[in-house]
Amino acid sequence: MFGLGFGELVLILIIALIFIGPKKLPELAKGLGQGMREFQKAAKGLTDQLQEETKVTSIEEEKPKNLNPEVEVKDSQNNSKDQTHS
Repeated sequence: MFGLGFGELVLILIIALIFIGPKKLPELAKGLGQGMREFQKAAKGLTDQLQEETKVTSIEEEKPKNLNPEVEVKDSQNNSKDQTHS
């Protein structure tokens, strides 16, 4: 966790207990936990939004350029005639 070992975490908790006090430490830990949870939710929301935008962009790039059905029918008929004459 954050590149800290178990001994380092224990040392930080002991120092926090000395400076903050045993009464306020649980409140501080609760607030820190809630803050981290909110940060993770925001980061996940941003990641999801970026993935959705990427997906939409890639789908738009894959769409055919010409969406006119008459041209598509004529092209398919021309291709059919070319294949039968070969």
